[in-house]
Amino acid sequence: MAMAKSSLAMDLILLLVLFTFLACLAPSATASAIDHRFNVGDHVPLFVNKVGPFNNPSETYQYYDLPFCRPDPLIQKQESIGEVLNGDRLTNTLYELNFQEEKTFKTLCQKKLKVAEIAKFRDAVIKDFYFQMYYDDLPLWAFIGKVEEESWTLSENEPKYYLFKHVQFDVFFLGNQVIEIQAFSDPTYVLDITEDVETDVEFTYSVNWHETSASFESRMNKYSKASLLPIRQKIHWFSFVNSIVIIVLLLGLLSLLIMRRLKNDLRKCSDGDEEEDKEVGWKYIHGDVFRCPSNMSLFCAVLGNGTHLLTLLCILFLLATFGVLYPYNRGALFTSLILVYTISSVVAGYSAAAFHNQFSDTRWERSVLLTGILYLGPLLATVCIVNAVAVAYGVTAALPFGTIIVILLIYMFLAIPLLVLGGVIGYHFRSEFQAPCATKQYPREIPPLAWYRKTPCQMFIGGLLPFSAILVQLHHLYASIWGYKIYTLPSILFVTFVILVILTAILSVGLTYIQLSVEDHEWWWRSVLCGGSTAIFMFGYGIYFYLRSNMDGLMQLFFFIGYSACISYAFFLMLGTISFRASLMFVRYVYRAVKSE
Repeated sequence: MAMAKSSLAMDLILLLVLFTFLACLAPSATASAIDHRFNVGDHVPLFVNKVGPFNNPSETYQYYDLPFCRPDPLIQKQESIGEVLNGDRLTNTLYELNFQEEKTFKTLCQKKLKVAEIAKFRDAVIKDFYFQMYYDDLPLWAFIGKVEEESWTLSENEPKYYLFKHVQFDVFFLGNQVIEIQAFSDPTYVLDITEDVETDVEFTYSVNWHETSASFESRMNKYSKASLLPIRQKIHWFSFVNSIVIIVLLLGLLSLLIMRRLKNDLRKCSDGDEEEDKEVGWKYIHGDVFRCPSNMSLFCAVLGNGTHLLTLLCILFLLATFGVLYPYNRGALFTSLILVYTISSVVAGYSAAAFHNQFSDTRWERSVLLTGILYLGPLLATVCIVNAVAVAYGVTAALPFGTIIVILLIYMFLAIPLLVLGGVIGYHFRSEFQAPCATKQYPREIPPLAWYRKTPCQMFIGGLLPFSAILVQLHHLYASIWGYKIYTLPSILFVTFVILVILTAILSVGLTYIQLSVEDHEWWWRSVLCGGSTAIFMFGYGIYFYLRSNMDGLMQLFFFIGYSACISYAFFLMLGTISFRASLMFVRYVYRAVKSE
């Protein structure tokens, strides 16, 4: 018991050190007013970023891959690793939006578009390309052209393609700070690019300044509230009510059917009658229920990765609550993912080694090794395949060679040593497994089970109910990741995750009790599979979301399938770990109660 308390103390110490370290490294969420103050006429930084088809969010190209007006020389902004992973490629531009300087039809450049350039612009207009820029760290977008399907003349039945020549910028300011910016491609100033003919074109732009009462500290709220329409708020509340109803029904079912029966079973055990007709089913297997599972190292690796990813997710929720992560904070999410995943690797090593050493003092190193490759191995393989496709298409999502080297160095010289350190800590602070009942030498034979008591059916039940409770929020999350709907309420997302955890734990306890009642003592792996099965439904819904969306093309398909599979796999490990921990607490409670009787 003392060793168990010391193990719990080590868990708390590790989490405390981790949170303290992250608090020191986390940047401030609000923009620094010192860095964003300008006098009239001062240069305000403006960078062009990327272009891409509206329907394929992962298919983005560098801005000057299209023959826009180019400055000489081209200077690319130094970017963080998170910005590179996000596909951002910020470059200087000929646009000049000096602070509070109005401009009307200012000439950007005059150029003669060749036939190949006309064709490139026309292909971009057909695919509904947009461009993205950043002005004083504020994002702005606009489309590059339009298609007119119907012609005014009867002799022409083919669509006409037009390139926007004029961009209007509306900038809102308060005092000496930029608060908001909007870009508008004027449809009245266009160039007909339907035919492959060399054409002279003059690109122009206008800048209008407007004073506003919004504060600088709240200037990102525009992006945070972009998706909070009343209809969506009603959908959120409907989803919450639906989830709460499911939880109440499951709790009622668990308390009425399972807990009442369990109390009856415990009462029978306390009567002292040794007759077999009073022997309850799950008591038969008291000598096998705490037998360590097969493939112990792999099981410990699952628990280590699940605990690691759960810690990672909780810290990301914490950073979002403190405002470190907010919409269009370039690369902040990916930077935080790499940083937190690396630092919290010590949690993975400790969890795997500590659990392994409860049963055996040897071969815990194998569990730690498997922990290091069980999730990251498939993730890196997926990234390599997707990156090869991205390089072939020439999109900004393709990782440069230098970035790949940096990521590998971070993993080799930070993540792996911390993983090993966690394993060593788990070994030195090991404790024995506290089993209420002694394990027999030979396992008891499991009786034949009906089809609805076998693993596939229980996985279906254990995954379907939690999935139905989070379906609406999952749709919004997919729309945010693979679209342009900003999911900006970390509180709603966190509450949804808590609901998911509660439902997973409740169903895990119920399914484990049903399994033990038919004298099936191999509940360890089944509890992991039943809890993690929700991730299978999540991935299946992802495929449905893709088929219903307007995304197309081989590259977008690779990105969607690859990264959706990695996200679902992460949830499988997390929810499987939660399910097992809940089942373990329940089984210990039941057999400890029998022993006390």
